[in-house]
Formats: sequence, structure tokens, C-alpha cells
Amino acid sequence: MNFTTKFKLSFMMFLEFFIWGGWFVTLGLFLEKNLSTTGAQSAAAFSTQSFGAIIAPFIIGLIADKYFNAERILGVLHIIGAVLMFQMYNAEDFSTFYPYVFAYMVAYMPTLALVNSVSFNQMSNPEKEFGSIRVWGTIGWIVAGLVISLVFGWDSAEGAGQGLLRNTFLMTCIASGVLGIYSFALPKTPPKISKGEKKSVSEILGLDAFALLKDKNYLIFFLASIMICIPLAFYYQNASLFLGEIEMTNLTSKMALGQVSEVLFMLLLPVFFSKFGIKKTLLVGMIAWVVRYALFAFGNVNELSFMLLIGIALHGICYDFFFVSGQIYTDSKAGEKFKSAAQGMITLATYGVGMLIGFWVAGMITDANTGADGLHNWETIWLIPSGIAVLVALIFALAFKEKKPAPVTA
Repeated sequence: MNFTTKFKLSFMMFLEFFIWGGWFVTLGLFLEKNLSTTGAQSAAAFSTQSFGAIIAPFIIGLIADKYFNAERILGVLHIIGAVLMFQMYNAEDFSTFYPYVFAYMVAYMPTLALVNSVSFNQMSNPEKEFGSIRVWGTIGWIVAGLVISLVFGWDSAEGAGQGLLRNTFLMTCIASGVLGIYSFALPKTPPKISKGEKKSVSEILGLDAFALLKDKNYLIFFLASIMICIPLAFYYQNASLFLGEIEMTNLTSKMALGQVSEVLFMLLLPVFFSKFGIKKTLLVGMIAWVVRYALFAFGNVNELSFMLLIGIALHGICYDFFFVSGQIYTDSKAGEKFKSAAQGMITLATYGVGMLIGFWVAGMITDANTGADGLHNWETIWLIPSGIAVLVALIFALAFKEKKPAPVTA
């Protein structure tokens, strides 16, 4: 891959995740401060991500793979996204805001697969080349947090109180428009399926990959992946609201520590994976969720602020050691025919079904622990997902049987 192509793909990844990190991280705090939402309403807003993940395979499988170049669909979706984001910026109440965030997520979630498709199409050795491209997405997410906190201060107690977090949608609107136009200059990525070729709907949508669930171990992993997304949803939905309510300064930039640790632990993952195996790696990821939420439950912004920062920094272990390891495990279990379909299946299970359940549970728990003054009982709110993670880890540890290689006889 030449330098020009690598630069184009890296900038594409930077913008793709700058857009997501530029509004999604502070969404919980925005909903509370600007739209005065309940926990259930906040859950409904975050659940749009799950609906987008569920609908995405239809857009990719039935349209992108057969009729149009991936980079063109990417451009159109981001231009549509820019328009929807501007409408979210102008929304004055939740009933106006919700239809736009729902439509936006339906448009945005397929782009996560499209940027990968555009990238892989230009690579002769994806195992070695993709990491150096994808890391710019994480950098984009981090930069978005730094801009919000350190440049504009929209997430400060004063800024959030004045409703300045709505500006995150304007910033994202501009970035989405830029990426939409820029996408038409990306390397051409034609449809994978020729117009004359006939494939069943189940093949196009990757439903054949569900045959993997016949394997007992994989079925246990699959169900654990769905259940562990319940604690994950608590973090996405409540972290910025929690940190804002206890008046942490520069909270969005500090939350970017999670993405920094994600990069660092991604480098350690292959070593840990090869030394300890899939079961122990997945269990470490689950236990990290238990520890993270316990730290959130008992930490504060004064003498115990280090507990909150450690909890944020644990994101690298929480995400890499379970979700990335799970993708590697899924790839190892799928045959050549089902590799892409299997990845789509596990994404649908986690970001679709698992997170949808998780956001609903998180909203219900948050409402049940909100006082008449609008303040939250954060200790209880965080200990519940910590307990759920303990339960999932115990069930997985007892039920999953890692197959050891057969001994070699002389």
C-alpha cells in the first residue's frame, strides 16, 4: 500500500470515530442537562445504537454488497448523517430529539462496516496493515474528547449547566459533512456480489453463521457475550452523567483515558492470549467490569479520585480482553466460508441484542435510584452491573470447557 492510500484510509478512520466520540460520550449528560430526560428516555436514546446495529446487516448485505461501491454509500450515509445531526443540535425537547437520533444511528452504524470494507479492499496483508490504519480511529475518538473538554469546556459544570453540550452535535455535523464529501475521493470499492449472481437472503445477511451455535462451547460464549453487554450499557449510558453530577473537571478528556488504555492493552492482548488461552483471557475481561464498577461505586472526586481514573482506564481490559478476544475466537471457530458472516453475527448479538437489553435495564435501574431532587444513588446504580458481571463470569467459568491440545506420543 502506497503512502497516499494509507493517508486517505487513516484520515477516513480518524473522522469516522471522531464523529462517534464527538457526541456519544457526553450524550447521557446532554440528555439530563438539556432535555431533562428520565432514565427510561435516556435508555431509549442509547438503544438507537442497538437498532442501528440490527438494521446494519440489511443495508450492507442487501445494498452495499450488491449494487453500489462501498465508498459511495459511505459518503451518502455521512451526508445524511450531517443533516440529521444538525436537527439534533436544534432539538428543544426529547420528543423532537428522539426521531432524529434514531434515524442517525440507522445511517451511522452501517458505516462502521463500510470503512473496514474500504480499508480491507486496499490491503494485501490485512493482519499486518489494518492495525496501523484502525488506530487512527481511536486517536480520532481521543481528540474529540480533548476538544470538548480542554478546548471548549462544554462538559464543565458551568458549560453543561448552560446547555453548551448541544454544540457537540454541531461539531459532529461539520465533521460528518466533511467525511461525506471526502468519501467520494476514497479508493474505489466495488460490490462484492455481481448483479447476475444469485444468493439467498440468509447467505447475504450471514444467517448461515448461526450454525456455529451447535458447538456447546461457542454457544456458552455467545450467550455470555450478550449478558456481559448489560454491564457495558451502564457505562455508555451513565458514565458522563455520573461524572458530571459529581462535578469531575474535564470529564470528557479524562474519559478518553479509556481509549488510550485500549490501544495499550491491544498490544498486550496477543501475548496474553497465546500464554493463557481464550478462557482465561475472556474471564480477565469480565472481572475487569466487576472491578471497574466497584471503583465507580466507592470512588469520589476528592481523595478517592484515583479510583474513578483507574475505573476509566480499565476500559482497555474490559473491551480488548473480552470483545476483541471474542472476535478472534469467533474467527477461529468459523470456516473460511463463514468468517465475515460470523463476525456480523457476534456484532449483532452484542451491539444489537445485548446492548438493547442492557440499555433497558440500565434505564430502569437509574430511574429506581433517582431521588425527588433529581440526584442519583450512584453506589447502588454501579454495584448492580458489577454484580451482574460477577454472575456472568461465574457461569462462564463453570460452563466453558477450553479444549486442550492432544498430547503428542512418541
